[in-house]
Amino acid sequence: MPPHCDSLDGPVVTAARKALEGRDIDQILPYVPEEGEPEVREAFSLTAKARTLGREAQEVADRWFFETVVRVHRAGEGAPFTGLKPAGLNVGPVIPAAEHALDAGSADELTGILCGIIREQVEERHGRAMALKEHATEEVAAARAYVEASLGLQVWAHHLYKQAIAVPHAPTRRW
Repeated sequence: MPPHCDSLDGPVVTAARKALEGRDIDQILPYVPEEGEPEVREAFSLTAKARTLGREAQEVADRWFFETVVRVHRAGEGAPFTGLKPAGLNVGPVIPAAEHALDAGSADELTGILCGIIREQVEERHGRAMALKEHATEEVAAARAYVEASLGLQVWAHHLYKQAIAVPHAPTRRW
């Protein structure tokens, strides 16, 4: 899950706000799995009614609706709901770059960030293994440290490769 799907300024709550403001449930439904749609529809209907009862009732109802849609969204990812997070969380460079790529229609910035991170990690992991290799013949503990670092690099690279070649439209909802 992107680290901000459960934040008050994340894509799920943003879509939920648009749905409530525009009285259009279709704004939020793409963010919830099909099996969660009935619950979200009911919550939307109840929230719409409560919003007519004054400002305080609207605030409580909106918050409940946001919690409901985020909880249902997280369930669709197979993840627990741990509450709404505040807006403005630091999500690192990748999420904003991915959002910008989608808005701008160019993946150049995102590609640069990801390639840079991978390059740094490869160099760091490889460098550590090579430094340990120099002493691997001196004693068993040194050989173990080298084996751990070298296999760690290989396993990490393999997992990264498998993730990179994964079918982009797989049926699971693991955003």
